[in-house]
Amino acid sequence: MTAVPTPTTDDSVPQSAEPATPPLAARVSFTHTEHGVERPDPYHWLGGDGPDVLAHLASERAFYDASTVHLESFTSSLRREMLSRLPANDESSHWSRRRFTYWTRMPVNSDYAELRRRLNHDSEAGSTTDSESSSVFFDITAQDAGTGYLDLGLTLVSPDEDLLAYSVDVAGDEVFELRFRDLRTGEDLPDRVPRSYYGGAWSADSQWFFYTVHDEAYRPWQVRLHRLGTDAGDDVLVLAEDDQRFELGVRTTRSGALVCITAGSRRTSEVWAIPAEDPTAPPRSVGGRRHGVIYAVEHAPSPSADRLLVVTNDDAVEFRLMTARVPRDGDQDHTAWIEARPERADERLYRADAFADGVVLSYRADGQHRLRIVAHDDLAGDGITLRTRYDVGYLGLARNTSYDARTVTVRDETYLHPPIWSAVDLRTGHADEVHRAEAPGFDPKAYIAERRTFPAPDGTSVPAVIVRRRDVALDGTAPALIYAYGAYEAVDEPSWDAAVPSVLDHGIVWVHALIRGGGEGGRRWWLDGSMRAKQHTFDDLAAVADGLAREGLVDGARIATRGLSAGGLLQGAVFSQRPDRWRAVVAEVPFVDVVTTMFDASIPLTINEWEEWGDPRIREEFDWMLAYSPYDNLPAPGTRPDLLVTGAVHDPRVMVREPAKWVAALRHSDPEWSPRLLFRCETGAGAHVGPSGRVAHLGYEAEVYAWIFDRLGVDHD
Repeated sequence: MTAVPTPTTDDSVPQSAEPATPPLAARVSFTHTEHGVERPDPYHWLGGDGPDVLAHLASERAFYDASTVHLESFTSSLRREMLSRLPANDESSHWSRRRFTYWTRMPVNSDYAELRRRLNHDSEAGSTTDSESSSVFFDITAQDAGTGYLDLGLTLVSPDEDLLAYSVDVAGDEVFELRFRDLRTGEDLPDRVPRSYYGGAWSADSQWFFYTVHDEAYRPWQVRLHRLGTDAGDDVLVLAEDDQRFELGVRTTRSGALVCITAGSRRTSEVWAIPAEDPTAPPRSVGGRRHGVIYAVEHAPSPSADRLLVVTNDDAVEFRLMTARVPRDGDQDHTAWIEARPERADERLYRADAFADGVVLSYRADGQHRLRIVAHDDLAGDGITLRTRYDVGYLGLARNTSYDARTVTVRDETYLHPPIWSAVDLRTGHADEVHRAEAPGFDPKAYIAERRTFPAPDGTSVPAVIVRRRDVALDGTAPALIYAYGAYEAVDEPSWDAAVPSVLDHGIVWVHALIRGGGEGGRRWWLDGSMRAKQHTFDDLAAVADGLAREGLVDGARIATRGLSAGGLLQGAVFSQRPDRWRAVVAEVPFVDVVTTMFDASIPLTINEWEEWGDPRIREEFDWMLAYSPYDNLPAPGTRPDLLVTGAVHDPRVMVREPAKWVAALRHSDPEWSPRLLFRCETGAGAHVGPSGRVAHLGYEAEVYAWIFDRLGVDHD
C-alpha cells in the first residue's frame, strides 16, 4: 500500500488562502453513562435549536464560504460543463391509461419538470373540453413558494383521469401539504391536508383518497382517507401502526381493484388489502405479521382466478414467489400461501409485476438487475430473460400503468449512456426502442466502464466498477474518486449522471465500490454488512482503495472518497480507521453519532433503525456500535486527510446535530489540521440530499467536485 502524504508536507497540492481561525464551538460538560460506560459529550448542546446553535452553524457556513472563494470560478466552469449535457428537449418516455397518454418534459434550464398528457385517439372524447386536451396539465415550478426549496411527495391522477392529487414540501423537512386539482379546469380544489407523507391511493370512483401521515419522529404511522369536498379534519383513520419499528405505506395495485397498505420494518412486514370500489371497508390482512417474514403483494386477476402474487423471504433468504387469494370477510388463515416459484440461491427476487398477458419478475443475478417474463400459468418457468445491453448497466421496468397492456416499457442505462426506453412484447419478448434520452456533446465511446474485484481482509471478493476516459491509463498516475453507500440492502444501479463526465474529463478515475451492507450481491450481501457484521462495510471500502493502489491502477497518494447519509457514516468510519489511506474525504449529511442517536427514541429514524444498526440498550449491540461510531472514535491528530462535511438544519433523516458535533470535536482535537476541515451547512431551507431541482443540484455537485479536484491537485486554472 502506498502511504498518503499529509497535506502539510505535500507541496504538490495547491493550498487555498484559508482563514486562520476556523469556528470553535464551546465545550460544555456532559456525560452519557450506559452499561457502566461513560461517554463524554461536550458538544451535546448542539442538539438544541436555540440562537446559539444557529449562530454556530452560520459561522461554520461562513468559514466554508470564505475557504472556497478561490474555487468560485472553477465551480462556475464545472456547473456550465454539467448543464451543457442537459438536452434542450428533455422528455421522458410515455405511459398510457384509458383516456390519456402521459409524460414529463423538462424545459430548458428548468429545475423542475412539467407533467404533460394528450388525449388518446381511440378514447371516447364526447365529454372532453378544449382545456382537457391541453398538453401541460401540471407545472411544478408554479408551486414555488419562494423559500429556496421545492419538492413533490406524490402526483397521482385519479382513475377517471379528471383529478390530480399532489403534495408539496417547501422547506426540505419532508412535511408535505396534500392538494387536489381539477384537470378539466386547471384549478385547485379547496381541499387541503396540511401534513402528509409519501404514498397515496385513489378509490375506484375517484372520490376518496388514501394518504399517509407521519408523527413528530417522521415515522409514517397512520393511513387516513379523505373524501373530496370535505374538511381534512373529518378524514377517516383507516389504520394506525403503534409499533414504532414499523412504517406505513399505501398504494393502488396496477389492476386498480385493490388498495394495499404495507407496514414494514427492516426485517418484518404485513400487508392489508381494501377493495378500491369500497374504500370505507375495513382493511384485511393478506399474510398476518410474523417476525422475520417480509412480503409484498401484487394483484393478478385473470378469467380463471382472482389471486395475489406474494414475493417473500418466508422460508427463504433470497426470496421466493407465492400465490394467495384476495382476503375476504371471515378469513382466519392468513398464511395459506402456495409456492409458485422456489427460491434460487443465485437470484435475489425483488418483485412481481402482473399484467394481463404475463408477469414480469425483477431480480438480481451476477451483480446485475434483470427482468424475466413468465406466464400466469407457469410462474416457475424460465420464461423470457431480459438483460441490459451494456457490460455494466441496469435494465428495469419503467412506468407502466395499464394492466391490460400487451407491451411493457423497460429502461436501460449505465454510467456512460443516458436512458433508453423500449416497449417489450409480453408474449414474445421482442423489444422496440421507443425513446432515447440525449446528452449533448457527450460521446460515450470516449469512456470505458469495467468491473473488477478486490479482496477484503476476510477474503471476500469486493466488486467495484471503474469508470474513466479511454485516454486515462490505469498505470498508477491518475487520481481516483470512490463513491460508496453500503446499507439497507440498497443498490445504486448504474445510471446516467450529467455531473460524472466532468470528473472523468479532468483525468480522474471514478470508482463505484459495491460493498457489503448494500444489495448488489443480494440479501446475503446485506446481511453480511449489517448489525454485528457492520465492520465489513468499512473494511470493504478500504479494501477497494488499497487494491487500486496496490495493483498500480491509480495514484495511491491521491484517492478521495465520498458518501451520503449512511454512506456518510461509512466515510466517517474510514476517516477514523484509515486516515492514512485518503487524500480527501467527503461525508455528506453523515450519520456519525451512532450510539447517542440510537438511544434517542424521540428523533426520526431511531427505533425503526434498530434492525439495521442494532439496539444500544442491549450491551452486545451497544459495544459493536460504539466500536465504530465516528464521533466516539476520532483519528489521531496529525494523520488526517482533508475533510468536507455537509448538513442541513431541516434534514429530518440525519439531524444536523450529528455533523455539527463531529466537526466540533474534530476541530478541538487537532487545531493545526482544523482549517482543512470544512462544514457546508444549509441553515435555511434545504433537504437531506442537498438543494432541490435539477439545475440547483448540479450547482451543488459542482461545488463538491471543485473542492475534491482542488484537494487531488487537479489543475483548474
